[in-house]
Amino acid sequence: MSHAQGVPASVSDSGFPGIGYARQTLAVAEADIRKLIHDPVELLTRMIQPVLWLLIFGQVFTRTRAIPTGGISYLDFMTPGVLAQSVLFGAIFYGISLIWERDLGVVHKFLVSPAARSALVLGRAISSTARSLCQMVLVYLLALGLHVHLHIGLGAFAGVTAAVIFGSAVFSTFSLIAACIVKSRERFMGIGQVLTMPLFFASNAIYPLSLMPIWLRNVSRINPLTYQVDALRSLMIVGGATTFGLWVDFAFMAGALALMIAIATRLYPKIIT
Repeated sequence: MSHAQGVPASVSDSGFPGIGYARQTLAVAEADIRKLIHDPVELLTRMIQPVLWLLIFGQVFTRTRAIPTGGISYLDFMTPGVLAQSVLFGAIFYGISLIWERDLGVVHKFLVSPAARSALVLGRAISSTARSLCQMVLVYLLALGLHVHLHIGLGAFAGVTAAVIFGSAVFSTFSLIAACIVKSRERFMGIGQVLTMPLFFASNAIYPLSLMPIWLRNVSRINPLTYQVDALRSLMIVGGATTFGLWVDFAFMAGALALMIAIATRLYPKIIT
């Protein structure tokens, strides 16, 4: 495959294999991001959801004061959760593009290229973050308009960006795994609908872990979304506290991403069988 088709011709293009691998990964990511630029409708429609959550759900529950939030307003408490939810809902359906590309023959071209399978998976994971970062900007703008008490600083913003990137990469790779297994658009959409709600509600996105029954609290501790929200709440909100610690949050997300990439790399060729 030529450079023009999206994947570098060979790792040997560079004297350093790591650079060749990076070029392959970025070429896959660039191809997906170009599709988003040429067709931004999907991105615009996904921006509606955080608007509804913050403007309606957040405003109502802030007035009820029914959920203990540790000294911050409920709107402040839920804003990082809404951002994490936007990332989750956008990334979990990302795998359907893999099924479309298989039907169009694009996946076959990638698989016969010299690119490493892990580079194909990682490139897709990276490209999914473009959508999530756009949603992050929207949530920040909404939060500022609603007078949410945000940390304004380069360090805090960099940390939030890193948490969004990790979360998007984890759930988009998980989505690719599902696409490789079910191989059908209809079944994939059903799987996506089944997975999003349990992942969302079995996390600390809209209520603290202390309100959960013990069994659900235990489930939430193996949910990557819980750690993403925990990191976002600490980095994003003035007075927001971390339950596990930022190092634990990012280490868990990094471990989950490594595991997902390893599984997806093994399953990736099976999408065409």
